[in-house]
Amino acid sequence: MTDLLYSADEEALRDSVRALLAAHAPGQRVLARLDGDDPYDGALWARLAGQLGLTGLAVPEAYGGAGAGFREVAVVLEELGRAVAPVPYLGTTVATRALLSCGGSELLGRVATGDCAVALAVCFATAPGTRPHPLAVAPDGTLSGTVPGVADALPCDVLLVPAGDGLYAVDAAGPGVRMVPVVSLDATRTLADLVLTGAPGRLLASGAAAWAALDDALTAGAALLASEQVGVAQYCLDRTVGHVRERHQFGRPVGSFQAVKHRLADLWVEVTEARAVARHAADRLATGHAEAPLAASLAQAYCGPVAVHAAEVGVQLHGGIGFTWEHPLHLYLKRAKSSAIAFGTADRHRAAVARLVDLPAPGHGVPVA
Repeated sequence: MTDLLYSADEEALRDSVRALLAAHAPGQRVLARLDGDDPYDGALWARLAGQLGLTGLAVPEAYGGAGAGFREVAVVLEELGRAVAPVPYLGTTVATRALLSCGGSELLGRVATGDCAVALAVCFATAPGTRPHPLAVAPDGTLSGTVPGVADALPCDVLLVPAGDGLYAVDAAGPGVRMVPVVSLDATRTLADLVLTGAPGRLLASGAAAWAALDDALTAGAALLASEQVGVAQYCLDRTVGHVRERHQFGRPVGSFQAVKHRLADLWVEVTEARAVARHAADRLATGHAEAPLAASLAQAYCGPVAVHAAEVGVQLHGGIGFTWEHPLHLYLKRAKSSAIAFGTADRHRAAVARLVDLPAPGHGVPVA
């Protein structure tokens, strides 16, 4: 039986991350960054990666990391979701999983110290079990081609690029590399089209090992994104409960009306269930369990829609103020909606769950009552 409760160390980690985000990434500061040229918060990233060492949580001690695991990473992502923090932690974590699956690399040491942000160069919507069309590899080892909609690519230092029959490390600031920002719904996590034209690459893995590393990374992305979505949903629930307690209508708190209480009670149940599903996925990923792909698909099938629902309920129950640009709720709605298609949509993951548990299609061996 998986222990879904937070350990004492995980509680302490959560408190530290939450305190840092409250001090350096309050909602109004995140909103203010959207009016600038660069929505990513480099100073916050330096504190998370350097001061707290969060990029090294899943990196073994042999490479200079903390030697913790992906349960701890999931705790961090839940808090980053609560704050819609504009930092490339998810992208770097997914790429770290790919590096670990390749058998290790000196890049892991740089990631652990926070000196290097890494991104996996695949479309953000790529689901586990999917092979993206690889880029071309020239005889001299240079890479050419285009990858659309790569998340967390703009602030990264190194790109992990599937090309030919291998996985390559490419310097993001090197020759032949161009990133074109894409206007996306969620401005706190930008997308970019990656264009490579004769870019030098260093081979990390080839053949079956490369595709296994890619699939491991995508599975990790789907599993860990669920924790971020839980954080988004929890913030929306907490903020909305606080609002309806304070907002009065007809001489009574809005939250005292039965229809409002029922909606929020139902949402509380959904968020609680989503946390259990996300914790299960993080645990299966951390322990290398054979059911990790199943747990990841189950988490995305459930947690994505819950995050969207929580954000929608939050905007609606805040009334007119919930629809204003000055209120941070629209950031959470946009994060929830954009994340709902990341690493595969909910319906795609439901189909994956059915396949992984050998559930026959309707009309094929299922008795009808």
